[in-house]
Amino acid sequence: MRTYELLYIISPTVSDQDVEKVVEQVTGHVTSLGARLVKVENLGRRPLAYEIQHHREGTYVVTEFESQGQEIPELERRLRVMDTVLRYLTVCLDASRRRVARMKRKRSNRKAARTQAAALSKTALTEEVFEDIASTTESEEEES
Repeated sequence: MRTYELLYIISPTVSDQDVEKVVEQVTGHVTSLGARLVKVENLGRRPLAYEIQHHREGTYVVTEFESQGQEIPELERRLRVMDTVLRYLTVCLDASRRRVARMKRKRSNRKAARTQAAALSKTALTEEVFEDIASTTESEEEES
């Protein structure tokens, strides 16, 4: 089972009560296709990045679900037919989560290497300073 995220934008002409009906309809489509819902989050009304069908804002809804993946084309076909949905996007989260985890590991490894290098350079500098002090005190003792 893979984890997918479905983001869809509902037309601003739809009332708040009807938005809930659309969300229930979409979650019904997801579950009827055999997927397991993880979470459904209504992000509310927000401005669009660009005008879609003469609308400048829409209600954003994010649905996260687990599925095998064969259901995605049928789900997207159903969303395409719905007049109330302006746009939709389905993304597989597994690959992106692995990529993020890999990037975090690389960053922490680099940070640890930098910290270790800085600690080594500090000890090397302090040893050089002590050697310089020791050599100057020896040379002063020889002069006197």
